[in-house]
Amino acid sequence: MLKMRKSLRFCLLILATLFIGGSIAHAQTPAQVQRLLEEVQKRFPEADANGDGTLTVDEAKVYYARLKAEHERKKAIQRRGQIKPTHANVPYGPADRNRLDLWLADSDKPTPLVIYIHGGGFVAGDKESIAPQLIREAHEKGWSVASINYRFVNSSIMFPAPQQDGARAVQFLRHNREKYNLDPDKFAIYGGSAGAGISMWIGYKDDMADPDAKDPVLRESTRVAVVGSIGGQSSYDPFVIRDWIGGQAHAHPSIYMVYGVKTLEELTKPELKSLYNEVSAINHVTDDDPPTFMFYSEADRPLPPNARPGQGIHHPIFAHKLKEKLDEEGIPAVYRHVSVHGRDFVGPFLEFVERGFAQGR
Repeated sequence: MLKMRKSLRFCLLILATLFIGGSIAHAQTPAQVQRLLEEVQKRFPEADANGDGTLTVDEAKVYYARLKAEHERKKAIQRRGQIKPTHANVPYGPADRNRLDLWLADSDKPTPLVIYIHGGGFVAGDKESIAPQLIREAHEKGWSVASINYRFVNSSIMFPAPQQDGARAVQFLRHNREKYNLDPDKFAIYGGSAGAGISMWIGYKDDMADPDAKDPVLRESTRVAVVGSIGGQSSYDPFVIRDWIGGQAHAHPSIYMVYGVKTLEELTKPELKSLYNEVSAINHVTDDDPPTFMFYSEADRPLPPNARPGQGIHHPIFAHKLKEKLDEEGIPAVYRHVSVHGRDFVGPFLEFVERGFAQGR
């Protein structure tokens, strides 16, 4: 191959040669796949997530997804133009990615807060992907906005680290309510995909405040008033996903990464079952949980027979199953689909949040 400088564009090109639609390109022979993997590892050693000297197909998939998401994030920022935060890269915890941005509303009294958590399969994404429209419209209502980063999973960081980071961010913001002029009783949280899964987990999980903690941040409540989900997964149990969605939705590369395994067979380990139950938001729903707004764009129909691995990971069935549970518990829940309601998430979501704040559940 021609000698080329190390760049995002080139890495995307070489990895796109290897993968089509998330799967190994059919035209690739095993020898060609191996050569491409070796080329990627030589130029981009960080793709070898576990550092064992051998780049696997799954590691390459995750690295490709991460770089592609980063590429799309930068393009989106260039297209839309980002709004400068009042406070940027505020550390809320000890990890490098425990950082948040804050856009504070100008107000003489404490303001409600909307917290955004980005998606990216728990291996990619950034807090800068927040929609400027949401910041503008929240400020028009006199609300402040936060956007957080959290730890990515890798060979040493697995579930529930991202969820715990999200909960700590809520506690940090509540702990600093006077500093940032925030109303601690009016926190809403939402996100897309992985960020939605974290948001729902925080919303339904029993309060994680530890009154005896040495760290004063951890003494704060994790409870929120409203939850929003954009294409979120209400369960991360791979076998529940297989039963609900069908196809190979449960074979998304991130599913293996978040549990630190490499094969579907390893996911059957009995000791993982308690972790599946813990990180799946739907398992924590009780009648005192917050109103929930769900927004989906993936086709609301069964997967095709030739569905590729991971296809369906944002399927509306995740919302339908969750809404059934929320309805049973008497929790207000709204499901919207782009095919019926159009693509405007921000306006309807903020209206829903306003009603949730007023109800004060």
